This record gives sequence, C-alpha cells and structure tokens, in this order.
Amino acid sequence: MVLGLSLETFTLLHVVISLIGITAGIIVLFGMFGSSRLSGLTALFLLTTVLTSVTGFLFPLTGFTPAVGVGIVSLVVLALALLGLYVFNLAGAWRWI
Repeated sequence: MVLGLSLETFTLLHVVISLIGITAGIIVLFGMFGSSRLSGLTALFLLTTVLTSVTGFLFPLTGFTPAVGVGIVSLVVLALALLGLYVFNLAGAWRWI
C-alpha cells in the first residue's frame, strides 16, 4: 500500500497525473509556437510534472535505478524552471534557464 491506496490504484493515479501533465505540456508547447503564454496551463503542466516525479519516489524501491536518477534530474530542472518563472519572472539569464 502507498498513501493508503493499493499499489494498483496508486499506479493508476500516477499514470493519470502523468497523462494530464503530458497533455498540458503539448498544449503549452503549441501555445509557445503561437506566441501565447497560457499561464494557467503552464502552471498545470509544472504542477503535474512535479507530482509525477514525487509520486514516482513513493513506489517500493530496492535501490538506485535509472528511474530514480531521472526523477532526481527532473526535480532539479523543475526547481530551476519554477524559480525562473515565478520568482525571477524570466528576467535576465532566467529567461533561457
């Protein structure tokens, strides 16, 4: 059990969160091509991507795996993106970061 959910239910929740993030990310990407900021969907994308990484660490682990490594890198990159967007308002070097 994970967070009071069966492993199957928790896996389904993790996958649904991931799919919402992927969908929001694709819409935001097309918005970027059209020079639209889409602030709400960007926030949804970032939130669901963070949740996907965090929930991935809650699965039963037997050691360090490539998935754990990707999760760590993902959270570091997401932290930089969140800082750049919401703290530094994409000013200066934070725009490309």
